[in-house]
Amino acid sequence: VQLQAFGGGLVQAGGSLRLSCAASGLTFNSYALGWFRQAPGKEREGISCISIDRSTYYVDSVKGRSTISRDGAKNMVYLQMNNLKPEDTAVYYCATDTRSGRNKCTIFDWGYDSWGQGTLVTVSS
Repeated sequence: VQLQAFGGGLVQAGGSLRLSCAASGLTFNSYALGWFRQAPGKEREGISCISIDRSTYYVDSVKGRSTISRDGAKNMVYLQMNNLKPEDTAVYYCATDTRSGRNKCTIFDWGYDSWGQGTLVTVSS
């Protein structure tokens, strides 16, 4: 299984970015997917996830500003982030759960076994 996240960059506060994650080596539609981030000096945190049935979950810090989606035809998962804030500055990671058999996603990193490399998002004030 390989995951590759991209789409990060430098953006001004209030701006938007769409993060993408390309997955390969798995039956994409059979697994939950999550987005995580790690800010400088902080622990990695889960921010959003999407289940096999496309139900979604967001943590409060990004709820209302972010949309996670998945495209089974392209083996892609996306995170659209709007109204970005300086506190959103972090390295963002995508992950997939290919081992648990859970239908529903989780935003806890123990629930994922395959991780992509991160993509850096920097939000300037």
